[in-house]
Amino acid sequence: MTLPSPEIGESLCQALREQVGKLGLSIGDEPRWSAAGFETVRDPFSQEESVVAVWRGGERFGKATFFPDGRVFAEYQVLLPHPAQSGAYVDAVQVWGRPQAWRGEAVIVEYPA
Repeated sequence: MTLPSPEIGESLCQALREQVGKLGLSIGDEPRWSAAGFETVRDPFSQEESVVAVWRGGERFGKATFFPDGRVFAEYQVLLPHPAQSGAYVDAVQVWGRPQAWRGEAVIVEYPA
């Protein structure tokens, strides 16, 4: 298993924090690349192996999949009330793409009635 470079990992973590920051929220220095655990997963259809970084054991859970073609998809829990939408919270943020051009969004959920 070849791990993503620390530069790419740190860039991804920063992109996840920036998605949270766009909402006016903060999750501190989470996620930290140095806290990630790694595993390899095989796609059942293509048989390609991807490297998955996982953050668990802290206050939040997160996961990033590094596909063989260089694409990445990451999701990290936020679990904070939405600052501008009463009755909703930010469940997580997602980042995807390639390290040179991260894109992302927040996953916003309404509280149950």
